Amino acid sequence: MSSLLGRMPICCIGLLAIVPGQMCAMASQALSLGIRIIAGYDICGSVSFATLVKCREGLGMTGLQPDRKRFPAETGCTMQMTQLEKANRTSRVPLFFGSLRVQAVLCLLFGVAIPIFTYFQGNVDFVFRNPSALNSIMVAAVATLSGVVAVRKFGAFPGTIAASYVFPAFAACYSIAAAAILLAREPYSGTLLTLTFLTALGVRFAISALERSDPSRYYLVPGGDIDRLRSDVGLASMTLHVPALPIEPDAVIVADLHYDHAPEWERVFATAALNGLGVYHYKQVWEAQTGKVRIEHLAENSLGSLLPSNSYAKAKRAVDILFSLIMIPVLIVPFVITAMIIRLDSPGPVFFRQDRIGYRGKVFSVLKFRTMCVATPMHGAADQLHAAITQDDDVRITKVGRFLRKTRIDELPQIFNILRGEMSWIGPRPEAQPLSEWYEREIPFYLYRHIVRPGITGWAQVNQGHVSGISEVHDKLRFDFYYIKNFSMWLDLLILFKTGVVVIRGSGAK
Repeated sequence: MSSLLGRMPICCIGLLAIVPGQMCAMASQALSLGIRIIAGYDICGSVSFATLVKCREGLGMTGLQPDRKRFPAETGCTMQMTQLEKANRTSRVPLFFGSLRVQAVLCLLFGVAIPIFTYFQGNVDFVFRNPSALNSIMVAAVATLSGVVAVRKFGAFPGTIAASYVFPAFAACYSIAAAAILLAREPYSGTLLTLTFLTALGVRFAISALERSDPSRYYLVPGGDIDRLRSDVGLASMTLHVPALPIEPDAVIVADLHYDHAPEWERVFATAALNGLGVYHYKQVWEAQTGKVRIEHLAENSLGSLLPSNSYAKAKRAVDILFSLIMIPVLIVPFVITAMIIRLDSPGPVFFRQDRIGYRGKVFSVLKFRTMCVATPMHGAADQLHAAITQDDDVRITKVGRFLRKTRIDELPQIFNILRGEMSWIGPRPEAQPLSEWYEREIPFYLYRHIVRPGITGWAQVNQGHVSGISEVHDKLRFDFYYIKNFSMWLDLLILFKTGVVVIRGSGAK
């Protein structure tokens, strides 16, 4: 234990070595910091404004403050800059609670340190002599930090509210941490872990209530294709008719930056960026609001790198294999029960095989539980295409099959496709070969979705559900391209959480 303690970060050691005098000093510093913020002093940190964080963090514009000596405001914007500085001072408190660092410190202090200090009645010597207490404090600190980061990452994606992921994120982090300490066979205190879980959860919910709830104000600059934001997204916004800066400190200026704007507007863009205001191309905002990528031409400036992260793809493949091997013994009994029910419900085989287009455009045979009546084989291309499309209230679906589709149980045999390297747990859904070939003829760049392994669930499935028409498929493809562009662990975890909600609600199934 001493060697383990020696490897702990300094911040964790400080957390464990809390004494009354230090606690008072920390509380005094926190109070002083709050007073400084209210008074208008600069606090740099990572700020999250609902959708704005999706673009601002990626561009490294968080916490920018103007240097008046080096970057004086333009003559035409002097009055607006004075008003902006005054407005900034009235909004520092909400910005403060939006900082990731502040959230982590508050959760560790009020969610872990103070409750444990109170639980042991200030007897720090006993804590250091108690291996169970030390292990529990370390696990609680790591789980709390992981939960804070996870909530921030989930809230950065479109269509998500960070507060709604506080409980599942913290519950998952604490569960994983508890499982790790159990596997390590180290002593721990279940009471301490439960206490810190509840207090850290409460602190993070309180932070969510204190964070800025008003959405950022979008100011649209006329010119080019800027009107698409209003027509396609219905974005609540105002139009800047003259080249002047808005006075709101969290204003977001949106323009078609490919359009040849007048020099006055370009000067406003530069001044706004220097003063910490967001200036974004309209496609960035469209993507952040919808969770889709506009498909106009297959270029790096719209899709990012044409190849997703290779390192993450390898790590994800390893996790797919490991999780599949763990799940197979767990699913044996449900598989047997499901197979028996299918045989009793309708004549025909238990499993259904279908050729689909998968990773890198290769054809593979997907395995599912049969949910439809056995049909006569069709040979014509048109008949095969029609048979591959599942309609609303499709008469071919059996009674048991409808339940299997609603709960997504019919997809579970694809675990064997995952082990064979043909699929992943999360990714764009593979389409039947006749459908995929039809989409390729009708939709440009459709083949690009095969650049990652198809999945049992995906970004399009949790946001859109089942589709059949060509217009719906085009919209689904935008979701798929968004997934490819933002291919990451955090997006996969978000999809996993959303899939659980979809299964419980039974939405999106046909």
